[in-house]
Amino acid sequence: MRSLFLLAGLALLSAGSLAISLLSGSIDTDLDSLLTVLAGSSDELSRQIVMELRWPRTAAAFVTGAMLALAGALMQVLLRNPLADPYVLGISGGAATGALLSMLLGLGGWWLQGSAFTGALLSMLLVFGLAHGSGAWSSHRLLLTGVVVAAGWGAVIAFLLAISPERGLRGMLFWLMGDLSRATLPVFAAAVLAAGLVMALAIGRSLNLMTRGELAAQSLGVPVQTLRTVIYLLASLLTAFAVTLAGSVGFVGLIVPHLLRLAGVRDHRLLLPAAVLLGGSLLVTADMLARTVLAPQQLPVGILTALVGVPLFLVLLYYSRNQAGNRT
Repeated sequence: MRSLFLLAGLALLSAGSLAISLLSGSIDTDLDSLLTVLAGSSDELSRQIVMELRWPRTAAAFVTGAMLALAGALMQVLLRNPLADPYVLGISGGAATGALLSMLLGLGGWWLQGSAFTGALLSMLLVFGLAHGSGAWSSHRLLLTGVVVAAGWGAVIAFLLAISPERGLRGMLFWLMGDLSRATLPVFAAAVLAAGLVMALAIGRSLNLMTRGELAAQSLGVPVQTLRTVIYLLASLLTAFAVTLAGSVGFVGLIVPHLLRLAGVRDHRLLLPAAVLLGGSLLVTADMLARTVLAPQQLPVGILTALVGVPLFLVLLYYSRNQAGNRT
């Protein structure tokens, strides 16, 4: 019952954040107008504002936040590191390199998204190939390889920014900080999110055993090597799609799993769907603030997630330290 209440509460939070995002903007929209639009009996201007301008961006924000939170929860199990997030293995660096190359060549739209996804996929395969080598790989070797590859992508990104014309720098910096202004309705990404969640739930019990240690999981019949590969590929693909949609949005994949664990959610069969709902709600709210706090000027959504994420993470560290002290 407690699990059902938690998921119901997070579902209501998600619905509320989506509704508030659709109502918020430079042009005021009241609840009656929103319901009229959803019923299909509104005027053309209201329909365009809500369904063609706000809804695609709001939906993209929710799907992106959900993907990052799910990928972050999986990465923390894979690396057994509480500081692990979806970007720790260099996926975002490869995507950023592809996106910046596309902008440098004056390409946009599907070219931009395709280039970002290709770069993310290349980085994923590069890290996996280097970490695996000719034999078995460990989480420590994977983490070290990812950090080194991410540093290499960082150097390439700095080079691209240095040679880029000034007129294009603003768009590049916005993308690097997380930007949903180019977002379209994420139909395919939503399908990928749903499939990823189903696959993650299917290995939920094994994820619970992995948190006890690989030796303990293996002694209980978990195929650890295969499971690690599945977790890595699943988390990396979710991250690649998220970065393709919105650029590098930080802290969502790091903070959300910790918030849920601090609330006592340990079973991954509950934590994963809860992370999807909470991560989507968090990014929708951050994007709504990015659109409205300095309207008509818009901020990169990554700025808002960082401003909220840094103090929130410090609070989490403080409370986790106190809980550890109480147990001793």
